[in-house]
Amino acid sequence: MEVCIISDKVRINDKIKGKEFRVISSTGEQLGIMEPGAALELAREQGYDLVEIAPSAVPPVCKIMDFGKYKYEQTRKAKEAKKNQKQIVVKEVKVTARIDTHDLDTKVGQIEKFLAKENKVKVTLMLFGRERMHASLGEQTLEEIAGKFQEIADIDKKYNEKQKYLMLTPKKV
Repeated sequence: MEVCIISDKVRINDKIKGKEFRVISSTGEQLGIMEPGAALELAREQGYDLVEIAPSAVPPVCKIMDFGKYKYEQTRKAKEAKKNQKQIVVKEVKVTARIDTHDLDTKVGQIEKFLAKENKVKVTLMLFGRERMHASLGEQTLEEIAGKFQEIADIDKKYNEKQKYLMLTPKKV
């Protein structure tokens, strides 16, 4: 096999640098310390590649294996790890200081759905024009929303000068 590819920073065959390597056979037994030419010849006789698996060791550790199969197994492991990850999604709900009670109930229903799906929810208060002078009315709206979700969510309040919002994180059951 005359494959000399550098893939994912793994050096194989002729691309491996060093004066001598610790060689491991395809079955896993240690063959000892060899010179590059001898190790590469041994790998080619068996129909496999010489793959550097521990480049920082002294001397570097190389294994005789099928590189295509090794690369396939690495991508499968990466896909499996990615599949088991849980992504955190932040949903945003915007409210105004003068929101009507029915509209507020609709927004609360949306927030409940998001929290049931274990998403974080950011409730943002939007203030327009002269509403900024009476921001306390909007803060009351946010406090009312926070009061409805005290049992099922952790609440983080941020009342800055320009931006006022709540972060609702579902509680672990």
